[in-house]
Amino acid sequence: MIVGSSLTIEIGDRTLVSDASFVVGAGEKVGLVGRNGTGKSSFISVVVGEPTPQLRHRGNVRLLGSFGFLPQAPVAGGLGLEPTGFSHILSARGLDVLDEAVGVARKAMADDPSAENIELFTDLQEKFQSNGGYEAESVMARLADGLGLRQELLLEDIDSLSGGQRRRVDLMRVLFQEPELMILDEPTNHLDRAAKRWLLDELERFGGAILVVSHDLKLLDRSISKVLHISNQRLTEWKGNYSKFEAQHEADQSQRERAAALEKREITRLSTLADSMRGQTAKRAKVAKSLDKRVERIEGQRTQVDKREKASKFRLPTPPRSGVIPLEVSKLAVVYGRNEVIADVNFHVSRGDHVVIIGRNGSGKSSLLRCLAGVQEPTNGVIDFGANVALGYFAQEHEQIDLSQTTLDNVSDTVLATERERRALLGSFGLPSKAADQMPDTLSGGERAKLGLAMLSAGETNLLLLDEPTNNLDPSSITAVGTMLGMWPGTIIAVSHERGFVEALKPTYCLRLPEEQFTHWRDEYLDDVEMR
Repeated sequence: MIVGSSLTIEIGDRTLVSDASFVVGAGEKVGLVGRNGTGKSSFISVVVGEPTPQLRHRGNVRLLGSFGFLPQAPVAGGLGLEPTGFSHILSARGLDVLDEAVGVARKAMADDPSAENIELFTDLQEKFQSNGGYEAESVMARLADGLGLRQELLLEDIDSLSGGQRRRVDLMRVLFQEPELMILDEPTNHLDRAAKRWLLDELERFGGAILVVSHDLKLLDRSISKVLHISNQRLTEWKGNYSKFEAQHEADQSQRERAAALEKREITRLSTLADSMRGQTAKRAKVAKSLDKRVERIEGQRTQVDKREKASKFRLPTPPRSGVIPLEVSKLAVVYGRNEVIADVNFHVSRGDHVVIIGRNGSGKSSLLRCLAGVQEPTNGVIDFGANVALGYFAQEHEQIDLSQTTLDNVSDTVLATERERRALLGSFGLPSKAADQMPDTLSGGERAKLGLAMLSAGETNLLLLDEPTNNLDPSSITAVGTMLGMWPGTIIAVSHERGFVEALKPTYCLRLPEEQFTHWRDEYLDDVEMR
């Protein structure tokens, strides 16, 4: 289904993958794994033939058979003839174009029932039927129910949907297509537990091949039988699910480290012995030369040992002290057209509070944060900030990042005056020096999330508004971000569906939407965090 040979992928002066060869066979379920920034999404973009202009690649990749692609970021306006979820999904089989063509042909036949018009209408109708056009609505209904999406939302403007709703529509499109190969980039982002379970069942029943990028360990354990691992510019193949890969990879790494240590010891022993014989008798000089050749042979066959990946550890600076009540919200309402998303939200937070907003996709969580951040005007209500409040906003789609500036230039120099300090900060968030010189739109989703966090760290903020800060992060980074924020003494208002992150955040209050209830945090609310 996918055959790659001698594939090298570069961006700027960074080599992401070097001389990689791989196969995804018919019916194989393959997980592409690696830490943030190793090049997984870039690899996928090259495989599907949609690399960004900044990527350079050489080698060969062939896709055999039909494929469906779920990108990490949605396509604005969708891919259908009309900017609705319904048209977007139909386009996966070309049914949006066929449906319009059938309508035009029907009108032409009614105006002029010639043999030619009748034949054209008949041919188009048969093609529409063979592509499943007459069953499309029932198939969509099943997919929408499984993913927990209200069917009426498919008729809304696709760009008006929340991030979670749009993710479900994109998933529906790929599943509706029924290709021979599915290529999925973070398919479980924004899904609740029920939708995840349903999706895993669908992937298990799928008879074709799958290549999936995901940090969802349950998906990787249940849905794949082979791992392609990107690390240190190399692509390696491992049989089994993710847990088996981790065990095998650790055993292989340990064995290589032991072998390399023994080789180093032997090289040192032979070199020392050879040096002790030089400048003595001709016989001893001959022995020394023989020992040098043995050292050369060992050096030429040294065991390659990958550098171990360090556990992520992030830090926010101690915030300046704000007033006792940094934020108070009264009668806040948000209405889009005839859709009242938020009716009457009232709450206030004290200095040092960690507030988590809980609610399903479309309940108004992101809209509320945008209003608090001043990015969007509320329809009604008052937002009052207390004394000495310095606001920091992490947007779900990273809108706070200036795409016209380099990664480094997005980091404020107000506190970190020198370039060296700013590069060091980016490095502490897992963004290497080479990534600092890239444009933000060339970074992976996880790297953009880390850039957003680094930007907050570079400022003197004491009130953070965080909208899904752990989306697209690898498990180590999710843990590190939660630990960092849980220990931070400033005030936080966060939207997250990541249970482990919320637990590490140590919440003090909870705002439940759409109920619009502001209450003290209870650990039992953790069960509701994953609702989407």
